[in-house]
Amino acid sequence: MSNVRYSVMGGSYGDPAGASARIQFRRALTLALMTLVMPGSAQLVHGNRAVGRIAVRVWLGVLGLIALLVLVSLTSRSMLFEIGTNGTVLTLGRWLLIAGAVAWAALLVDAWRLGRPREMRRGHFALSAGLNGVLCFAVAGAMFFAAHAVSVMDGFAGAVFASTSSSGPHEGRYNILLLGSDSGDDREGMRPDSINVASIDADTGRAVLIGLPRNLEDVPFPEGSVMDKEFPDGFDCEGCYLNAVNTWAEDHADLFGEEDPGIDATMDAVEEITGLKLNYYALVDMAGFEHLIDAVGGVTVNVRERTAIDGIGSPISGYIEPGERTLSGYEALWYARSRVENDDWSRMGRQKCVLNAMVQQLSPQKVVMNMQKIADSSQAMIHTNIPRQDLNVFMDLALKTRNEPVSSVSLVPPEIYTGNPDYDKVRRMVSDAIAVAEGRPEATAVMVSSSLGMADPNPAVKDPRKANHAENLDETC
Repeated sequence: MSNVRYSVMGGSYGDPAGASARIQFRRALTLALMTLVMPGSAQLVHGNRAVGRIAVRVWLGVLGLIALLVLVSLTSRSMLFEIGTNGTVLTLGRWLLIAGAVAWAALLVDAWRLGRPREMRRGHFALSAGLNGVLCFAVAGAMFFAAHAVSVMDGFAGAVFASTSSSGPHEGRYNILLLGSDSGDDREGMRPDSINVASIDADTGRAVLIGLPRNLEDVPFPEGSVMDKEFPDGFDCEGCYLNAVNTWAEDHADLFGEEDPGIDATMDAVEEITGLKLNYYALVDMAGFEHLIDAVGGVTVNVRERTAIDGIGSPISGYIEPGERTLSGYEALWYARSRVENDDWSRMGRQKCVLNAMVQQLSPQKVVMNMQKIADSSQAMIHTNIPRQDLNVFMDLALKTRNEPVSSVSLVPPEIYTGNPDYDKVRRMVSDAIAVAEGRPEATAVMVSSSLGMADPNPAVKDPRKANHAENLDETC
């Protein structure tokens, strides 16, 4: 009879010790997985029920909060972003994530203890210990990473978006002045190399990039402003171009009594040139721009012309060849700023293509996975007066803009002669470009549509200057 074996539901009465060991091992694994799915459930079944009840209630509360946030995201994405950028919420969330990581890991360890590991066979002990260790590491690691990301977001938002003055849309659009600065010890003051206005529809996110040449002359200023009193006939002194307004105002800061007279004077000038009321500005340092591109793994651009690297005060050290290429930060910077073997109008077109590529390719996933690098580069790159309380608005607009064509209009020859600009014509061009983007059936908008790239006489020519007048930069670039 001793050789007779009876099997019931996979167990073996012929080897009671082995069956008991397998049952104990399965119980240990079950307790660990129960804790992974619902923290505290293992304690409710086999351990301290008071601890289990608290943990389960907390977990159900977390699930309820997640469900609420999902509902908010479906009904008001802007409100979700508002919650996610609030400093108090981020600080509280960071500490709750840290506490949750420690508590969840402790519950996993306790669940392993409840499985009585000392009574297991050596192989079962090693497997259960290894599984428990992996679960502890994965759960705690994910929550500590989330806490770090929240901390980075909070620090970045507080450092970069420190302004407290908010501005609503004007005639349904947010107008942001974008300045690209390459200031340094070898330059006299800060003279922006890149001057653009991003005019964004507050409802749809449809954006128009308006390019202003840095060498516009006789720049007008709003009536009654400090600069208007100094230059009633426009900015007509020797070497006084648009990009020199900032330097002149900074050098005469005593006339203004403002914290950033150069930026304020430049914004006044751009408003008078374009006829648009500006909401905010963003000053982008070119070196920081290079680091940002590297932080997100480069940017893919259809290079339209052979573009020199260096050559500004030094010999040309290389070229960016035509074709679709993923550019590093260094290459993207030179593609956007080089003018050694071409001209400013070509450079302005290339800058728009790089900006458009960033808008299309900088996905939320890339932002999350490279949060620290992006935050570090952005703090060195961006100076802006966009307030933290408006971050939710622009995060929502950014996602909308990615799904809409970005168009452009630039104040360049042959339409505009920079040495003697017709500013009435400039304002009409800007107004018409916005009308086209908004789909308004006005006669002037229909007339200008052909100049926005719809009737290109030679579409096969790879000329980056075409990006200066485009109804859809994604197609033109």
